[in-house]
Amino acid sequence: MSYIRMNGMDAVITYVDGSDRLWQQDFREAAPGTEPAKRYRDWGTLPYLLRGIDRHLPFVENVFLVVSRESQVPDWVDRGRVRVVLHADFMPAACLPTFNSTAIELFLHRIPGLAERFLYFNDDFFILREMEASDFFPGGRPAIGFSHHLLATGLYKKQTRNADRLARAALSLPRRPWFLRPQHTVSPMLRSVGEELFSKVEPRLLASVSPIRKPDNINQYVFLDYALLSGRGLSRRLSNRHVSLAATSPARLSAAILSPDRDIFCLNDVEMSPERFEALREAMLSAFAARFPQKSRFER
Repeated sequence: MSYIRMNGMDAVITYVDGSDRLWQQDFREAAPGTEPAKRYRDWGTLPYLLRGIDRHLPFVENVFLVVSRESQVPDWVDRGRVRVVLHADFMPAACLPTFNSTAIELFLHRIPGLAERFLYFNDDFFILREMEASDFFPGGRPAIGFSHHLLATGLYKKQTRNADRLARAALSLPRRPWFLRPQHTVSPMLRSVGEELFSKVEPRLLASVSPIRKPDNINQYVFLDYALLSGRGLSRRLSNRHVSLAATSPARLSAAILSPDRDIFCLNDVEMSPERFEALREAMLSAFAARFPQKSRFER
């Protein structure tokens, strides 16, 4: 088992800029004939994710920005304050290159120097109100909401069901007709849980890895499920607002950012026309700039 820093709490952000030409070349070589999906689109919101952490999560000690290559790191990022981590720094060479977030998530606990307690952010999660460390880790245990589902419709739910089944198998628990699904929000995680689960089912986890998302992938929910089912996690919902860009308007999007009714704000990107993308992007960036006008300690 690798060294685990027991004190403090860190944040891990997985980030991709689909407009990076070097990244696009890597993608075309890894998946010939496949066009990058909308999930790789960069809305320009990373500064506001960092400003929300800086302003509302003062207990976060280090921020790790996880990217595929150096060209993905924005010029404005202060490399003295943000720990940039390449996929090759913590993932097996046989798993690279990958453009599959579910594959990357399986190895986050192996990031060198990462604290025992860490918060995992997709790059479309934002902290809009003051939060406490105990919101995420009451009594030192990771807390997140869980729901039960019977039908695994769609790619992500199939991966979520896979995660539930593997976590139960690792604990020698019987399979249930339903499966657990954690909240789609910032994930509070324990590095030691990742290490322990990997020691039990590493071949199955490695076999699930693929360069592009597939139904038989296992996502990071396997660690949250394992923590809960082993008695080291809690089922308690975080204060979270999830907004699909398919069902909002620029005005409603701005209002949700400027006058939030929840602590965490999550966006779900969808396919849309270039005109709609630009309208929503302009509204979003204007609202974030108004809410977080000051640079964070993570910016030059």
